[in-house]
Amino acid sequence: MANDILVVAEHLGGKLSDITFEMLGKAKDLAQAGGGSAIVALIGADAGMVDELGAADAVVTVAGDGLGDFNPETYNAALGAVVEAKSPRLVMVGYTSMGMDLASTLAVKRDLPHATFCLDVEMGDTITATSQCYGGKINVTTDLGTGPCVVSMLSGAASADAGRAQGTPATESLPAPVTPGKIRFKQLIEPEAGDVDITAQEILVAVGRGIGSKDDIEVAEDLAEELDAAVAGSRPLIDAGWLPKTRQVGKSGLKVSPKLYLALGISGAPEHIEGMKSSATIVAVNSDKHAPIFNVAHYGMAADLFDVCEELTEALQERKG
Repeated sequence: MANDILVVAEHLGGKLSDITFEMLGKAKDLAQAGGGSAIVALIGADAGMVDELGAADAVVTVAGDGLGDFNPETYNAALGAVVEAKSPRLVMVGYTSMGMDLASTLAVKRDLPHATFCLDVEMGDTITATSQCYGGKINVTTDLGTGPCVVSMLSGAASADAGRAQGTPATESLPAPVTPGKIRFKQLIEPEAGDVDITAQEILVAVGRGIGSKDDIEVAEDLAEELDAAVAGSRPLIDAGWLPKTRQVGKSGLKVSPKLYLALGISGAPEHIEGMKSSATIVAVNSDKHAPIFNVAHYGMAADLFDVCEELTEALQERKG
């Protein structure tokens, strides 16, 4: 069995996602170490995207009816055709809303070992994957055997820079499998614009479940006012209706990159980290000194967020006079 690695490219709205380049950079390293090739499966995409995949040794495209927009049935059939044609030892799929549909179905249909929540994967005589559990508090290493196998990679687990290298990969096109199926793509619904565009803010005061209640968000709002910042939140607060959807940071919300990201009572789930990891400076305040948010914060304080907010707000008010 060759040591080829197949990366399943993900795209939306004509743009390749960061997770594609993160996986491609890792696949390139594994392929070089093992004497194999890093191959990208590009399904239903514009042919122009091939030019962005220069780090790959080869790109296999599948285009045709039913592949213009994401459809789990047609995309799974197309991915199965690529796997059948290339016989990779390892298939890397993003652990995203799209990737979850593809990876699990591929693994079940082909009876392949499958690891999810993966932070890293190594390939020697056997393939091992390191997965994140319990919100990042425990990492588990899984032996997936000699291959082939499937790993679902977490966004942000690797740098995307290595996957954006220049190059001219070999290209190959496969016909789209005929799959009448029962699922039809009808419409992509974009979220409505909010009162504040948190993606355009230089400073964000973000709150998580540690804030305790909707009424206590006022403490963060007071601090945000003194900092000339906007308030954002993690998904649990948006699901609870404490903040509007347009203030949500994370994989299912918005990606932000302010100059200062002040995380208050946010544990640091991978889905949230994905949305704010590119902030210039991250300051985290959490009463749990083991919270994963401290792994990405430039500055951290294991303390009560209310004490910190009140003291900081008062200090800023005194400074302004």
